[in-house]
Amino acid sequence: MLYVALMKAREGKLNEALAKRLQWQGQEGMNIKAEYWVQSADLSVIAVFEADSIAPMLQFEAAWQDVFGITIIPAVSAEEGMELAKKMMG
Repeated sequence: MLYVALMKAREGKLNEALAKRLQWQGQEGMNIKAEYWVQSADLSVIAVFEADSIAPMLQFEAAWQDVFGITIIPAVSAEEGMELAKKMMG
């Protein structure tokens, strides 16, 4: 299953987050599909992960909540979404 993490650096924590990211090698049980550090007042990082369960996402959130406010949202690819739509429409 895919998950999208929307992350906003806590005030005054962006440099700490960058330093932490340089050391981080990923969370066991999850595969990083995409990661973007964006220039926005509302978001700092948008990341897409693949995992078999929510457990690695909860561990990820716990590991990073000191420097980011994090929202994790389950997602599907456009291709998967279209297949689901076809099935739903009969």
